[in-house]
Amino acid sequence: MTDTLVLDAADRLFADQATPVLVNAAESGEWPRALWQVTEEAGFLDALGEGADFAGIVDAVAVLRAAGRHAVPLPLAETMLARFALAAAALPIPAGPLTMAPVEVEDMLSLQRAADGWHLSGVVRGVPWSREAKSIVVLADGMAASVAPTQAAIQRAANLAGEPRDTLSFDGPLAADAVAKLPKALDRELLHSLGALCRAAQMAGALEAALGLATQYAGDRVQFGRPIGKFQAIQQQLAQFAEQVAAATVAVTGSAEMVAAGGDLFFAAAIAKIRAGEAAGRSSDIAHQVHGAIGFTHEHRLHHLTRRLWSWRDEFGVESEWSIALGRRVAAQGAEAFWPALTA
Repeated sequence: MTDTLVLDAADRLFADQATPVLVNAAESGEWPRALWQVTEEAGFLDALGEGADFAGIVDAVAVLRAAGRHAVPLPLAETMLARFALAAAALPIPAGPLTMAPVEVEDMLSLQRAADGWHLSGVVRGVPWSREAKSIVVLADGMAASVAPTQAAIQRAANLAGEPRDTLSFDGPLAADAVAKLPKALDRELLHSLGALCRAAQMAGALEAALGLATQYAGDRVQFGRPIGKFQAIQQQLAQFAEQVAAATVAVTGSAEMVAAGGDLFFAAAIAKIRAGEAAGRSSDIAHQVHGAIGFTHEHRLHHLTRRLWSWRDEFGVESEWSIALGRRVAAQGAEAFWPALTA
């Protein structure tokens, strides 16, 4: 199945199921059980694939772009990543929504051998959807562990979009069969990069939808006897908006194709997250300028997209962090490696 077919299938499903009413209800704390069920039945949770390769990354990015277009209030990226990590560590994969921890690079957890298994300790912030997850896939000390949410002290919080982003405190035992070593090639840094590429895909989808809303509104809204889209200033704004969306989408899809072909995941994730983050900042401003006050109202769909863009921009590394990390990586490789890395 090509990424276009996957994108179309996911887009149709989410357009039908992820209505603005459902999104508003989810932001108020109601778990969208029916939406999760149809998404699971569609097989989208396994789009990333299982094991240590990235053969499914192009299809996964397509699904996440579609989810971003419709502000789908589900832990799709988190479940894909968790299932991928569990499969790589040869641990059982539970049914239902999953999440991963840590999300922030500077947060660290400790897994130490105990008499009858393992002991997990530490505090992690901004963990997505932990209160709805059937299991939290913890990464620590080169290991992966499947941990029940009841084994963590959960301090509830949410991002700007109303999505659960909790602080979790661990300090307790884990059974021996709940922990396994990750393959050497699949460390925490690599999984963090994969998470950044997934978030960038969601951002690309949200940007596409926001552009569509702004373009439609500019054609419908009449001022001084003609649609505001006929005014040169609005046309210039929409052209800049379209430029940003196109650049972000190409960066994300190109990065996914690069990874699927065996390219450097860190480099691809950095490019995608940096470009999507930059586009999110510039495009959200234009979207709300074109819409005026109506774009902020509870009834309008635009804020579902822009609040997620502002939130996702900070998750799995903001673009300034990725820019610094990418610069250091390129500098460490030396001048002779710069051009081949840029053109590969």
